[in-house]
Amino acid sequence: MHRLTNIGWPKFSPLPIKGAGRRSGENLEEDGLCSTSKGSVNEEYLEAFRTKSFIDISNKAQIQQRKTISATSSLPDLFIHLTDYLLEPQQETVTKITQTFNVHRLLVDYFQASLEACQYCDKILETIHELRVSHHKLTRLMKLAKRVLDADDQSQNHIFEDLAMFATSQNNPLANVMSSVQSRDMHERYTGLWRGLKSKRRRIRRRIRCKIFFQKIGGIGLVVSHSALVMAVLILAFHSIVGIVAAPGIVSGLVCFFKKKFKWARTNSLEALWEQLDVAAKGVYILINDFDTLSRMVKRLYNEVEHWKAIADVCIKNIERYEMLKQVVKQYQDRESTFLDQLKELEQHIFLCFLTINRSRTLVIQQILEKQP
Repeated sequence: MHRLTNIGWPKFSPLPIKGAGRRSGENLEEDGLCSTSKGSVNEEYLEAFRTKSFIDISNKAQIQQRKTISATSSLPDLFIHLTDYLLEPQQETVTKITQTFNVHRLLVDYFQASLEACQYCDKILETIHELRVSHHKLTRLMKLAKRVLDADDQSQNHIFEDLAMFATSQNNPLANVMSSVQSRDMHERYTGLWRGLKSKRRRIRRRIRCKIFFQKIGGIGLVVSHSALVMAVLILAFHSIVGIVAAPGIVSGLVCFFKKKFKWARTNSLEALWEQLDVAAKGVYILINDFDTLSRMVKRLYNEVEHWKAIADVCIKNIERYEMLKQVVKQYQDRESTFLDQLKELEQHIFLCFLTINRSRTLVIQQILEKQP
């Protein structure tokens, strides 16, 4: 019996963040695209960071970053865009394949959307780099402030000038990224592509089932009509000695004719397109979930940076500035590790996004190449 087979796909669930709920609205779990229970989300997410593929892509990114650092300073202002190094297959290769073969328009849109997603991830990585540079400067300022406070030297007013510059002059690096990641247009574009892939996949599945049904009906009629023809030939053949010798050849020839008819009627091309759309739809589904998670993580870091800017602003405007400075230094020491953990967590999730995008693109390309005549 003919069967449509789902392509195997790794199950990565959105990162659970305290105080953040799942996006309400359309049910993205339809068609079995997501079957992971909430209880296993944490274990599944942490397990993804221990896989060889994640370690490889993380190491590849760090090697490129170290090359940039060694060429400049410990925290260079220059940022290297990792899409050129991490994206697989490269967009030039994908473009050649889509132009060479008759690739469906929705698949071309999928490859373009996955490229744009990587470029968004690149922007977030660039912002993480800027935050690390800012953190490095703020750490030096807090160390200087602590030395001033320990020495009880209230003549070092330049500390407050530096704090004022941090509070007022420096824009939050996450502002532009947050507006991009949380963009309704971007979310609707990816959701629209997912709906289009799913709808086309469903229509092709109906066509395949209809074609199989009519093939079976036609096959039964073909067998009945040719069976009658065989009987007629055999009746005529048995009336002569020559016919007796020729009868086996006639029967075998008709059997080969049936086989060719049924072979010609197979639905390989539709099955191949269905499998390509199936892999692409699952890839877009995971992309939507990943970007929902990125949106929450970026928002959380944005609020943390705004918190520090507000504290610095209160400190420089307060009459008891040195007393307030003590509170700023203490809060910084208490919350610095949390901020760095959030920064690392965001970076790891971006590498995970690169990994799932690459896996999806590779599977779609494999389906396209394997099904070519």
